[in-house]
Amino acid sequence: MAPTLFDHGAKPGDLIEIFRGTYEHWAAYIGGNEVVHLIPPSENSGPFDSLLMLLDSSRAQVRRQKIWEVVGPHRFEINNLLDHKYEPRQRCDIVRDACTLVSQELPYNAATNNCEHFVTKLRYGESESLQVNRAAVIGGAAVVGVGIVALGAALFASLLKDDDDNKRRHHK
Repeated sequence: MAPTLFDHGAKPGDLIEIFRGTYEHWAAYIGGNEVVHLIPPSENSGPFDSLLMLLDSSRAQVRRQKIWEVVGPHRFEINNLLDHKYEPRQRCDIVRDACTLVSQELPYNAATNNCEHFVTKLRYGESESLQVNRAAVIGGAAVVGVGIVALGAALFASLLKDDDDNKRRHHK
């Protein structure tokens, strides 16, 4: 049976997180088992093609679709992720604004203007992506880790060089 948001207790204006393996896709629930979401041109292709399209696309289209068309075989949940940080806008305003944007082509950038930014802007009036923030922290930690390893290697090489220099001086 096709997934329904009614079974999950969704209310119009709720945010829906769809777990697609390599990333999470986001949509705004507007009622009647329909969602509005921002989608790059060929996200409906295979998993690697869609990931490449997410990273390479500069434009995306706002679509209104049945939830099961968007979710496909993936798991999803209601996730109003920033309710603790921002006051949600009125549900009727979220739905109205989402429906007004349907069929429009908007700028898209995986790091600064993705589907999560789109739905958080609708719900909270603030554009934010925790998925991007997590990736930035992980990326930053990796850079710091690589930097520490490089610094450690340089220090170790310097100590070995100093030790070699001392041995040569004593053997003369």
